[in-house]
Amino acid sequence: MKLDLSAYLVIGPENCSRLVEDVIAAAVDEGFTCVQIRSKVVGAREMISVLEKAAQVIDELGKSDSVALLVNDRLDVALAAREAGIKVDGVHVGQSDIPVEVCRKFLGADSIVGLSANTEEIISAADVSCVDYFGVGPLHATDTKSDAGAALSFEKISKLVKVSRLPLVVGGGVKAEDLPALAATGANGFFVVSAVAGADNPRRAARELVDAWILSVDNSAGKPYNLRG
Repeated sequence: MKLDLSAYLVIGPENCSRLVEDVIAAAVDEGFTCVQIRSKVVGAREMISVLEKAAQVIDELGKSDSVALLVNDRLDVALAAREAGIKVDGVHVGQSDIPVEVCRKFLGADSIVGLSANTEEIISAADVSCVDYFGVGPLHATDTKSDAGAALSFEKISKLVKVSRLPLVVGGGVKAEDLPALAATGANGFFVVSAVAGADNPRRAARELVDAWILSVDNSAGKPYNLRG
């Protein structure tokens, strides 16, 4: 699978007032390219159930080979889901979670392993042989991850992009109006939680974000406007 970080949805049951799989289906149908299931409140069995439903709706949209489905932190859940026949593409972990080399050992070379990082020192020192991308943030303070640290400026993100040997996806309170400046940093994409999962109309919110990102990337590259069709 070719990993596309352009539009990355992070979602769990506590983020939604509707079915998680319905929000995922709407977002993926509108152009989101990566989905991470994250929850700090539900148990392993419910996480596996959510993964199964997410994998099903992604498959029904014909995007199992182009939209990665990841699990936050829970290597055990990813492995158990795979044992149950669910297509899980990998995990995303933080600095205090299971080491990336352990994730790589158990998931295999063809799986995706993402790592949270927000300083030049961490990104420069990371063993990139075990990691596929860095998750960077927060761009703004956000209620969905209170321990995310201090907000990063666009200037700081630009510096992180320059020192990184891997693709970077940036999130933390990201809104559509942030995307032109974010695209200009050279980041490979954005991730959101509440901007889609907590929206009154998740489909419309997803469409607006995808359109804004495509337009912003085109403008940063000096291309004409290119609204998605």
